[in-house]
Amino acid sequence: MAGMSPTDRTGMGQPLSAHVNRSLMAISRRAESVDRHTLAKTFVVAGSFSAMLHSADHQILYGRRGTGKTHALLYLADLVEETHDVAVYLDLRTIGSTSGLYANQQLPVPLRGTQLLVDTLEAVHEQLLTTAIETRVSDQEGLLQGLDELTEAATTVEVVGNVERETTVGGSAEQSTSAGASASWGPGGPRGQVTMSGSSRHSVTASDRLRRTGTEHHQVIFGPLSRALARITAALAPARLWLLLDEWSAIPLELQPLLADLLRRSVLPTHGTTVKIAAIERRSRFREPGCAGDYVGIEAGADAASAVSFDDVLLFDHGRTQSRQFFAELFLNHVRPRMPVTDDAAEFVATAFSRTAFPELVRAAEGVPRDAINIAALAAQHANTATIGIRHVRQAAQDWYLRDKYAAIAGNEPALTTLRWLVDEVVGRRRSRTFLLDHASGAHDETMRDLYDARLVHLVRRGIVNRKRPGTLYDGFAIDYGCYVALLSDSEQPSRRSKSDAWLTDSRGAAPDSGHLEQLLVELPGTARSVPRQRKPRE
Repeated sequence: MAGMSPTDRTGMGQPLSAHVNRSLMAISRRAESVDRHTLAKTFVVAGSFSAMLHSADHQILYGRRGTGKTHALLYLADLVEETHDVAVYLDLRTIGSTSGLYANQQLPVPLRGTQLLVDTLEAVHEQLLTTAIETRVSDQEGLLQGLDELTEAATTVEVVGNVERETTVGGSAEQSTSAGASASWGPGGPRGQVTMSGSSRHSVTASDRLRRTGTEHHQVIFGPLSRALARITAALAPARLWLLLDEWSAIPLELQPLLADLLRRSVLPTHGTTVKIAAIERRSRFREPGCAGDYVGIEAGADAASAVSFDDVLLFDHGRTQSRQFFAELFLNHVRPRMPVTDDAAEFVATAFSRTAFPELVRAAEGVPRDAINIAALAAQHANTATIGIRHVRQAAQDWYLRDKYAAIAGNEPALTTLRWLVDEVVGRRRSRTFLLDHASGAHDETMRDLYDARLVHLVRRGIVNRKRPGTLYDGFAIDYGCYVALLSDSEQPSRRSKSDAWLTDSRGAAPDSGHLEQLLVELPGTARSVPRQRKPRE
């Protein structure tokens, strides 16, 4: 680092690498544990991703664990607030109640889903109310009125059950009459008296009672809800409302289309709103097909303008220089708040890592930032006060593989069987780390999905065409570094690719030639044959 000697005199003679290693070990592994200002400072933009993320289009942001979805949404929240827009960030892991998420599975899904909608709208209301109180908006009174309407629309109650009607009619009548006559003789002559009396009483009683017995159920009526949101956005104008929904995949699969449908019918059509959803692709269900082409939920590409994949954005196999630059800036941005360092990422890397260690770390990360941070922290721990070398990186990669990735599928015997077979076949027999699968069958195999989700295999290219079979598409995969790092000797050249992997770095993005492609094809054990039989390599 500029102006600094290899030994830091302020640290009791400890080498500079010791301070760098401690800083690498102190990097936070999860974005939610860091304040938003620090997240904005440490975010590294990959290509044009920032501009795409900041677009006003509704988007679904797909990515496996550790690809930076939460970091990106919190960075976006900070970015839009700087432009005086309003950001509502919701971590959906914290939304919901036992009646919505964990209720008896025998209860109707609409009943549980409605409770989830109410809980979500309540969280949105709470954040917007804070905005109305703490932030100057163009029409505060209109915003508060809109929030009242939002509450009313989200808390309508319907009693579902039996209805009993009881009507009682009663009456009584009473009537009596009497008559009498008398005569007497006295000094004044005869006297007579006639008396008559009568009485009558009539009364009628009627009663009508309506009795409902049942359970109170919440209702969310989309019309009033849409009008309430329209009033809210009008009160916020010219500021835009950004609804950022993180951890979508934490919601039970059967309830996800219902929440998505709420967004489609009430939020997405509202002028002045933008919705961004972060989700794990294979753990998400945004759309539930219905009858006659109808559906419940969101259709990517139609209701939501686009679906962005973090895995594709962080796919660096086409250019190793780009990947090394990205991760160099990532580590520099995270270390800078903890110690005085240079502003030059390449200079920082030269101080922290040996010449061969950093390229090996980039290779081990396979484009996943959280894996890179964890491997670097473990390597720094192994190096202690020394500069991080290739031996430390390989040891750390194997530790991280066993501790995190392998543990994720430890109880999944079919996935373990497929992984062992791939390592034996691709790494052991073919001396490669890449392979191709038929897009229509093998790439959608359930065990492959499990391995991909656990970051044990990595998709490096989609839609590869075989010129001899133009109607069939193939996907290119790479086996995770941790699966085979123990097979690498300390003397082996780091980041060396076999000839069979050279097609990944083709700048033109061309597919392997037909003969080479067939050598890369694999047929997973237990699947129907859908690819040509592979040629045996020449002796």
